[in-house]
Amino acid sequence: MKSEKGQSLVEFALVLPLLIILLFGIIDFGRILHVYLTIDQAGREAARAASIGKTKSEAEQVAIDAGKSIKLTNPNGTVTVSTGSSGANATVTITYPITFLTPVIGSIVGSKLSLKDTTVMRVE
Repeated sequence: MKSEKGQSLVEFALVLPLLIILLFGIIDFGRILHVYLTIDQAGREAARAASIGKTKSEAEQVAIDAGKSIKLTNPNGTVTVSTGSSGANATVTITYPITFLTPVIGSIVGSKLSLKDTTVMRVE
């Protein structure tokens, strides 16, 4: 009977790249979910500020303040606020670029992926 001393090492070497890709995929998914939830919350905060009479620049600052955990600033993301008179709609659109940690997923999806959130509230 032949010796099987290196068999488990070879099997581990074959499975390790798949496990690493899976691990980084889970991390990327968690990061993207965090960004999505943050820009959604920032959009709601800014739309609420715009709907109660804040100016466009004040509403944009509210969104930037609410998105501090992802460094939501105009170079990193885009915050657009449109306000109107009473009874009209205040619309907040936030666009944030996504970068992947996993090189394989980043090359498949591409580097120009971004999340976009639009929130509309009626001006009081």
